[in-house]
Amino acid sequence: MSPDLAGVPVHVITVSDRSAAGARPDASGPILVEALVALGAEVTTRIVQDGIDSVRGAIRAAVEAGARAVVTTGGTGLAPRDLTPEATAPLLARPLPGVGERLRAVDAEAVPTAALSRGLAGVTAEGVVVVNVAGSTGAARSAAAVLGAVLPHALAQLAGGDH
Repeated sequence: MSPDLAGVPVHVITVSDRSAAGARPDASGPILVEALVALGAEVTTRIVQDGIDSVRGAIRAAVEAGARAVVTTGGTGLAPRDLTPEATAPLLARPLPGVGERLRAVDAEAVPTAALSRGLAGVTAEGVVVVNVAGSTGAARSAAAVLGAVLPHALAQLAGGDH
């Protein structure tokens, strides 16, 4: 991967009750971090519990800290505490449905149940790209490839770049 995100501040937020409690190591976050660092991004990480308030608060904090992109991993499924999309939706001023659709499509080729992921993508009023990624290592690897292809262009457009 080329350094297409050189110096861009990106926050990776892992959403997991077990990882936040220290009962399980974060497996998907490091995959995303490695890929984003390979693109040249300056990556900050955080692990939070599942839930609307914790996830929304972490995304808001990342935006306030100057992130140009926020990638969450986890909490996109159907379990009762999988509320990452609900936490994210009110923060998005402009949806990017094609990103979420692409993430699901790529993963569903290998794992049909990936179609159940409810992850969102969009842009906040502050111009920050937010993408929800499923919490599996496979989803993180797929997302790394998709984000590497679209995130630099999205951020360039948000900064006034040409199409």
